[in-house]
Amino acid sequence: MRTTLFWFRNDLRLHDQRALQRAAAHAIAHSQRLLLVYVHEPAQDEATAWGFRRMGQHRRRFVADTLHELQASLHALGQQLVLLHGAVADVLPACARHFAADTVFGEDIAAPEEQAQVQALRDAGLTVLTVWQSSLLEPEALPFDVTEMPQVFTVFRQRIEAAGLQPLPPLPAPVQLPAPPEALTTLPGWTADAATLLQAHTQDAAHERANFPYTQAHCRGGESSALAHLQNYLTPPWPDRYKQTRNALQGRHTSSHWSPWLATGAVSARTVWTALQAYEQQHGANDGTYWLWFELLWRDNFRFLHRQQGRQLYAARGLSRLPAPSHFPKDFQRWCSGNTGEPIVDAGMRELAATGFTSNRMRQIVASYLVHDLSCDWRAGAAWFESQLVDFDVCSNQGNWLYVSGRGTDPRVGRRFNPVKQTQDHDPQGRYQKVWL
Repeated sequence: MRTTLFWFRNDLRLHDQRALQRAAAHAIAHSQRLLLVYVHEPAQDEATAWGFRRMGQHRRRFVADTLHELQASLHALGQQLVLLHGAVADVLPACARHFAADTVFGEDIAAPEEQAQVQALRDAGLTVLTVWQSSLLEPEALPFDVTEMPQVFTVFRQRIEAAGLQPLPPLPAPVQLPAPPEALTTLPGWTADAATLLQAHTQDAAHERANFPYTQAHCRGGESSALAHLQNYLTPPWPDRYKQTRNALQGRHTSSHWSPWLATGAVSARTVWTALQAYEQQHGANDGTYWLWFELLWRDNFRFLHRQQGRQLYAARGLSRLPAPSHFPKDFQRWCSGNTGEPIVDAGMRELAATGFTSNRMRQIVASYLVHDLSCDWRAGAAWFESQLVDFDVCSNQGNWLYVSGRGTDPRVGRRFNPVKQTQDHDPQGRYQKVWL
């Protein structure tokens, strides 16, 4: 019996899973089995050009928990999630040969490496059908072609709001799926559980102090935690206060903290928006709820920017005409370890290393300090964030680092955050610094 292969990527959920539902429909229409696969590539375990492991301990644990829950949810539907270790270009064609599959379904991700993975599968003779599903808005619904997207975010947002665009409603989770093929454990690279696959170890991660304590039940990776947290946050007065509290450096409800689950795809942006709309209908819209929409649009902007600019976003100059950045490895190492001598920066970097998380404001402060005060390569900073952040998202990470360094679409040359002023504005009593220093 032939097989349809579905490849989970950054969409580790069952609700609002357009790609999975298309794969299931294809399998049913062609009387095929449905093979569900997640691949962990060895490159994630190797050192980057900057000298540290590409995927750090915090994200490993969070993703492992997410996969563990996804396995349980699929098991309840009579399915299995096959965990494989190896290069996508090797293990997925091997799967296809093993189970007589010629069609692969998966999420469309506009970043260069993710696009190269898809091309490698096509070069191996597979039909790969990718489905765009990570953004709030549909690319085809925008009031402009993605290739002609406004370069400045404010214009992007105004054009969308003037057109009155609304996201599509999220899809419900499937109540049944086609059966899997047999003898799944015979696949090359098969791994029994997610913690083993990702080399994820149990750890406390300074969670008594953490802004996002991902080892605790309410912040654990997975779809159920994501949906529970979404409803927990959308309770008065937290959304109403978001605009006023979003720049706070510490606090459980100062920000939405949706980003870790959005990054793994345990919750979709459309599901978040639908819940936010329901909140506004019940409690009223205000500056706080509008600003949550505003932030979701920023996330969309970085995704569409990747569709527009592609690999150029990863060049040393980015989208600018600035000279290639300088770099000072010893200063970079001091920054990574939180030993620059600038207290607010060191506190933020130590929080990041200890917990895999730090506030958006702190990310801007430390990124600015690396680029504008230490004159180091912004790409090194982006790589360190990729390694450390529990909520690493390739499009948002790259977009934000380009923005701070003045190498993105923003008309300003650079955005330096004066650490003294930032301390006065956001930690005048030194409370945050006392926690982490």
